[in-house]
Amino acid sequence: MVLKTFGWSFAVTALGLVAALLFGGWTALGVVAILSVLEISLSFDNAVVNAGILKKMNAFWQKIFLTIGILIAVFGMRLVFPVVIVAISAQLGPIEAVDLALSDKDQYQQLVTDAHPAIAAFGGMFLLMIFLDFIFEDRDIKWLAWLERPLAKLGKVDMLSVCIALIVLLISAMTFATHAHQHGGAHVDKAETVLLSGIAGLITYMIVGGLSGYFEDKLEEEEEREHEAEEEAERTGKPRSAVAMAGKAAFFMFLYLEVLDASFSFDGVIGAFAITNDIVLMALGLGIGAMYVRSLTVYLVRQGTLDEYVYLEHGAHYAIGALAMILLVTIQYEIHELITGSIGVILIGWSFWSSVRRNRALAAAEGKAEASDEKTEVSSGV
Repeated sequence: MVLKTFGWSFAVTALGLVAALLFGGWTALGVVAILSVLEISLSFDNAVVNAGILKKMNAFWQKIFLTIGILIAVFGMRLVFPVVIVAISAQLGPIEAVDLALSDKDQYQQLVTDAHPAIAAFGGMFLLMIFLDFIFEDRDIKWLAWLERPLAKLGKVDMLSVCIALIVLLISAMTFATHAHQHGGAHVDKAETVLLSGIAGLITYMIVGGLSGYFEDKLEEEEEREHEAEEEAERTGKPRSAVAMAGKAAFFMFLYLEVLDASFSFDGVIGAFAITNDIVLMALGLGIGAMYVRSLTVYLVRQGTLDEYVYLEHGAHYAIGALAMILLVTIQYEIHELITGSIGVILIGWSFWSSVRRNRALAAAEGKAEASDEKTEVSSGV
């Protein structure tokens, strides 16, 4: 099971490390290895959230997520995205931006650093909306009940998530963005940029998330009809027709996953510049890490981990909320990647341990109930 799920990740790791060794020797190999670990540590919560969505898809779309999806993640977000950011911010053509990334790495790093406020605002707002919509939803299973119960009641207010997100964006634009951190330690006013980018992130979430939710509801309706059609076919002996909506619904869920992954990758791409400004080594290291995150997502789905450890999804969404706020704070202040990664690991680890304790308590209660039933049977002479 492990080899089947992580086989491609192991293969990509081997090829990536060999490529790094040939490209820049043992130093480059070490840099790629460090970047891989950085990406995995920063994106573990991404894997948990992805698994919650991916488990609704069939085996075909899970395979698409691991093939086409990984191409988008590695080449799109880890290689093309930094170049696009430089091209837009410096008003360069794509070829010029690539040439700059390869020939003048210091200037390339400076341009990406200067574009960070826009990246952080877009990604921060997208992730913040995911977190807010999660905590304001009334769920049967609650992890931090003392907090989640009142928040679920507040969630009945229409558009509350959007209102809070816009308030957070406005505060960020009026505080952090007025002294945004730039390359060389300088600070400039980026309030307008942060506002526009944050609104773009909010709009992207509402469009992609809205379409995904709409088609997911349609999929559930069609599955009910399909089940009824199967029962009717068994009674009459007629062949049943295929359901076309499933593919459309899965496509938009796949699209939502890719945008979600893109938002998660912002901190990894920016954090990678603290280690290297070589775009080739960056793409290799972050690409290897992204591959493991995807394999881990599929592993969680196939093992049914989220069903067994029910608080994991809660912990991952709290980690998303923390990451969203960290991204907004980094508009002005530098925060070490170790802190960012540690917060996510701590929250997910805490939720995992809470799930283990819950399972033990349920098992103990079930054991007591069975023992009580046995005593009743014996006393009644059965």
